[in-house]
Amino acid sequence: MPRSEGRADQLDAMAAMIRKIRIALLTTVDLEGRFHTRPVQTLQVERGEVIWFFTGWSSPKVDELIHDHRVSLGYADPGGRIYLAVSGVASLLRDPAKAGRLWSAEQRAYYPDGSGDRRLALLKVRIEQAEYWIGPGRVARWAAAAKAVVTGKPAEVIGENRKIR
Repeated sequence: MPRSEGRADQLDAMAAMIRKIRIALLTTVDLEGRFHTRPVQTLQVERGEVIWFFTGWSSPKVDELIHDHRVSLGYADPGGRIYLAVSGVASLLRDPAKAGRLWSAEQRAYYPDGSGDRRLALLKVRIEQAEYWIGPGRVARWAAAAKAVVTGKPAEVIGENRKIR
């Protein structure tokens, strides 16, 4: 099913935000049904539909993802007033060629044998839905507050909010 231009633009905007922020909070469901959240470094965003990360095969998230493939990713850039929530389905794979394309020298701290390290797993998240917020600047917030005081009505949503499915 072809994407509409509006959706393509939203996917491109979302991908640009993810590339800028890079660090996400990945939430999985542990074996007892509780949420488990930890930071992960985004390595690549493909066509606004897939996000790639590295993880270790011995990481607790591997067992959690085998049990439940659903994940949530949260990105935040408070200085830029950008916030993004992504939910999707994760898969784990071993692909030395893809790992080599995603590889950077800083990864050697975790995987000393390089992109072919046997402990290295690729974590692929296929995006099912996302929502982002771009907050207004200080002047827009003050103007909305002043309008609310004068009219007695709460401000409408200020800034930009988009949902992508």
